[in-house]
Amino acid sequence: MTTPRLVATPDDLAGLVRAWRREPVLAIDTEAASFHRYHNRIYLIQVSTREETAIVDPLGVGSLDEFGRLLADPKVEVVFHDADYDLRLFDHQYGLQVRGLFDTRVAAEFLNEPGLSLAALLQKNFGVTVDKRFQRADWSRRPLSEEMLAYAAADTSHLVALRDRLAERLEAAGRMAWAREEFALLEQVRWSPDEDREPGWLRIKGARALTRRQLAILRELHGWRAALADQLDRAEFRILGNEALLAMAREAPQTPEALEAIKGLGKETAARRGKALLAAVRRGLKLPEKDLPRLERPPRRPREPEYEARLARLKEARGRIAARLDLEPGLVCPNSMLEQVARAEPADLEALAAVPGMRRWQVEAFGPEVVAALRTP
Repeated sequence: MTTPRLVATPDDLAGLVRAWRREPVLAIDTEAASFHRYHNRIYLIQVSTREETAIVDPLGVGSLDEFGRLLADPKVEVVFHDADYDLRLFDHQYGLQVRGLFDTRVAAEFLNEPGLSLAALLQKNFGVTVDKRFQRADWSRRPLSEEMLAYAAADTSHLVALRDRLAERLEAAGRMAWAREEFALLEQVRWSPDEDREPGWLRIKGARALTRRQLAILRELHGWRAALADQLDRAEFRILGNEALLAMAREAPQTPEALEAIKGLGKETAARRGKALLAAVRRGLKLPEKDLPRLERPPRRPREPEYEARLARLKEARGRIAARLDLEPGLVCPNSMLEQVARAEPADLEALAAVPGMRRWQVEAFGPEVVAALRTP
């Protein structure tokens, strides 16, 4: 591999995209800065062919439309390692989608590799030790050092060769079609906001132990922090840690002196942000009782002995199948899928294939055993 080329102008990118269109396979990775920034953005794109590596600077090249059309060309296989987050970022920031995907992590799962990280796979297959010095680097800063660019390039410079080795083993094991089905499903991954998840303030460890009034204060404090993080584009924990938010929610400080005594806050933060923090606490304290947050606990399901027995038989069958295939049970069939199958009670393979989320490879590889487990009293 040659020294990575930094692509930082529109003309440079256009020339490389024309050259990449002639390549049968490209390895791609991205670098974001979520450890430093509030907004999820791509700050580097690493691209490797079999011969060379280039690093695209999205801050300099302008439009990525032509690059996006390259990623969407099914004639060019695009290799990622653990593609899910990269694909979501490409969709979120640029509206780009990938076709012809090959994910080396998925491939390694179907080969039951003991280490699924890229570092573990590169070490095992090529004796390459990944430099971890820049794992939490701020990729949004410019200029980037030569060492940082070399680190970024290492993520893709061996990825095509790794793809070749894993693909050969998948073919030999008769599992390439299994992996291809998962790759095709990954191609459909899109960015989704957190709207369907529980609120961020409720995900803070220890929040569920608070009273309703304390939860109101925590919600106000968390909202203040999120708004400031958005404004400054700075990671939330770099503004104020969860431990300090939780302590303020518990103790409800109402004076600068009480605020300064909060564990994890610090005098500097208390001085700079004290007025806003105390105002957030006051809003939580003044909230009418009827408007206080209420933790909704899902109703307890009544016991369903027949369903539970079916699920137990399915888990036993999965254990046998996993041992036979030499795969992790969760890859063979995750618990959520077993629960759906236990409720649907498919009587044959056609009905099993119709269960939402069921893969073709699962039905073909062990469908009869699943149906038989449901029939067994």
